[in-house]
Amino acid sequence: MGFLFRAQNQAFSHFQSFKKRVEKEKDSSILRKRSDRGGEFINLPFITFCEEHGIKHELSCPRTPQQNGVVERKNWTLQEMARTMISEYGLPHYLWAEAVNASCYISNRVFLCKNSSKTSFEIYFSRKPNVSYFTVFGCKCFILNTKDNLGKFDARSYEAIFVGYSNTSKAYRVFNNSSLTIEESIYVKFEESNMFVKNVVEIDPLHEDMERITLKDSPTIASMPKDDEGNEAKENEAQGNEIQEDDVEPTQ
Repeated sequence: MGFLFRAQNQAFSHFQSFKKRVEKEKDSSILRKRSDRGGEFINLPFITFCEEHGIKHELSCPRTPQQNGVVERKNWTLQEMARTMISEYGLPHYLWAEAVNASCYISNRVFLCKNSSKTSFEIYFSRKPNVSYFTVFGCKCFILNTKDNLGKFDARSYEAIFVGYSNTSKAYRVFNNSSLTIEESIYVKFEESNMFVKNVVEIDPLHEDMERITLKDSPTIASMPKDDEGNEAKENEAQGNEIQEDDVEPTQ
């Protein structure tokens, strides 16, 4: 599970929610937490809360990120995954939060934990994750329009971009191209091959057209018909027409 912050001061409230969720779902309590010396972790409310609930707060040494290597590597992995997905399909950069959220969702269900043959999802929920509903991030999709009063001949769907999975319901998260908003829906049809086809077509269309015209449409010397003497028939025919026209005398 992951949380996205609008500001660093939201770290404390999200940690409180995370602690309550873990205690109810796993019937256990948090013994220790490790972080760097960021201001969002080193403050009076955070320190007081940890002391009241018996949580040991471990800190890395100043300017020594390698002591907090697990988190640093995880953040780097999510950032690289999100950057790759956005760059691959030419999505706007303001969808970075959706890309990071989708990267975290996928990595928890795909990547194996260190010194283990299980994923983070399998360790936490004690069951294997279902990945059959995974689809290509950034692909074009079509959403069934259930909000507007449509006429008999109006389109029953609208185009959108797939950007992730919902954390609160069994639904997909899509970016509506017309309203520029994020929506959640289960009535989605995906066109996963559209971006790959576009990239292939746009590699060098001018070269492909020139090659097609040169090889198929333009006549060559070898392909021109020839007469009995080996000369091109069209050229002889044109010269013959000119001679006949010169020999004809005008009539009075």
